[in-house]
Amino acid sequence: MSRLATTFARCKAEGRAALVTFVTGGDPNPAATPAILDALVEGGADVIELGMPFTDPMADGPAIQRANIRSLAAGTRTADLLRIATEFRQRHPDVPLVLMGYANPMVKRGPEWFAHAARNAGVDGVISVDIPPEEDQELGPALRAAGIDFIRLATPTSDEQRLPTIMDGASGFIYYVSVAGITGMQQAAQASIDAAVARLKRYTDLPIAVGFGVRTPEQAGPIGKVADGVVVGSAIIDIVAEHGEHAAGPVRDLVASLAAALR
Repeated sequence: MSRLATTFARCKAEGRAALVTFVTGGDPNPAATPAILDALVEGGADVIELGMPFTDPMADGPAIQRANIRSLAAGTRTADLLRIATEFRQRHPDVPLVLMGYANPMVKRGPEWFAHAARNAGVDGVISVDIPPEEDQELGPALRAAGIDFIRLATPTSDEQRLPTIMDGASGFIYYVSVAGITGMQQAAQASIDAAVARLKRYTDLPIAVGFGVRTPEQAGPIGKVADGVVVGSAIIDIVAEHGEHAAGPVRDLVASLAAALR
């Protein structure tokens, strides 16, 4: 089993949802990211999403947009993220690591190059926000050949006709974007999340992780009762923005409170 499959199975056996946490790589600078990633693990995160900074993060709200700007201003490059991932894997051999970002940095040197580099860095999965399932050939075959999960996004507007296309070729887990909009700006009503997770489970046996707008333990707890995973990003990014290179401790505290809510 892959690290992602093993982790979701373990969380299910423990009767809880997995805590999936997101940070932008290189924010506030590449040297600070390893300590922040370690803080996520120490706080109880089950899966780590490492954001690849990009000049036009169109799916993201102001908090993550600013994180991208800070990271790029600090000189972060793809090589830095791959090095950070490689060192993370050496420190945390069992914690799943997912690269999340936009297509351009992933395919500009060729999908095979990216897939090979990600595999060598110990990456378990990839989320590309702007590669729809209809364009799977842009990256999917290369990732699968490298043994890396290509994680798909579903949204409130993904209808019954399109869901089979989204699920075809997906692996790792399904990331349910619970609001029609950008990250960190609003939270979906719990009833709509309950209904959406139930609908998605009719189309796949993959774990369903719910994100966008989840910021507090009070929000995470109820979602974790119906979903297989709960994704928190912008709330962590806000702490990094406030504390910069000293963010690890406050990040650990927030993640611990989120993990407790799911347990």
